[in-house]
Amino acid sequence: MPRAALSSGIELEYETFGSPSDPTLLLVMGFTAQMIAWDARFCSMLADRGRHVVRFDNRDCGLSTHLDGVTVDSAGVLSVALTGEGEMPEVPYLLSDMAADGVGLLDHLGVDRAHVVGASMGGMIVQTMAIEHPHRLQSVVSIMSTTGAPDVGRPTPEAMEALLAEPPTDREAYIDSSSRWAVWASKRHYDPERARQNAAASYDRAFYPEGASRQVAAIFASGDRTERLGSLSVPMLVIHGEDDTLIHPSGGDATAAAVPGARLVRLADMGHDMPEPLWPTVVDEIIRHGDAAS
Repeated sequence: MPRAALSSGIELEYETFGSPSDPTLLLVMGFTAQMIAWDARFCSMLADRGRHVVRFDNRDCGLSTHLDGVTVDSAGVLSVALTGEGEMPEVPYLLSDMAADGVGLLDHLGVDRAHVVGASMGGMIVQTMAIEHPHRLQSVVSIMSTTGAPDVGRPTPEAMEALLAEPPTDREAYIDSSSRWAVWASKRHYDPERARQNAAASYDRAFYPEGASRQVAAIFASGDRTERLGSLSVPMLVIHGEDDTLIHPSGGDATAAAVPGARLVRLADMGHDMPEPLWPTVVDEIIRHGDAAS
C-alpha cells in the first residue's frame, strides 16, 4: 500500500478504490481503529457508485507514523474536560492536527476538494476539517460522533470502561477480548464471530496500544466545537445509531442542530458500529448527500 509523507513529518498509510477520475471520498476512521475498519467491500460499494474512495490510518494507529515514547497525561486531560476544573495538561497533538493530516493526504493525491466521511473520532476530525479547511471540502458526513460538548453524547459507564480497558498483548486473549465490543454494538446485528475476525485482522496488521492515550487526549483536549460548527457552510449529513452506548445519540442530534441546514438520519438497529445489513442504507445516504452537494 502507498504512503504519503506530509509536511508535518507524519507519514500516512492509505489505500484507494475506484477511478481517480471520479469525485474523491475520503474515509476517516475513529479512535484506535485502523483503516481496515472501513471494510473493503463497503469501500467497493461506494466506488461502484462513482466515488474515488480513499481510506487511511490516522497517526498513532495502524501503519502510519507512531509517536513512540511521547507521553501524555490522558487521565488528567479527561478529568479537566469532563469536570471543567483545573488546567488542561499539554498534549502532543489535537484533532486540528489530525484534520490537517487528512488535508495533507488530499494534497499528496492532488485533490483540490473532496467529500469526507468520518466515523466516531473520525466524525470529530471531519467536523474539524470543515471548520478549519472548508475550501477543501465538497460535503461532510459525520457518523456516530458528537460536538465535543461535555453534556451530549456521553457514554454509559459500561461502554467507557470497555473502551479504556487495557488490551491484552497476547493474540488469542486480544481476540477473546473483542466480546467487550458488544456493549456498544447493534443489538440486532452484532456478530461475535465477525468481531473476532476483525480483532484478529487488526492485531495481525498492527497491534499498537500505545497510541490510544495520545488519541484520547487529542479528543478531549480539543474541546467543544458547537459554536464553530454554527458557522459552517459545507453541506453536512449526520448519521447516528439508536443503539449507540459509546457516543449517545444526543451527540448526533447536537451535531445536526449546530450546523445550519444539516440533515440528521437516525438508524434503528445500529450501535457504535456499521453492521453489514445496514451498508446499503449508509451508502445510499452518503452518495445522495454528496450528489446533492455537488
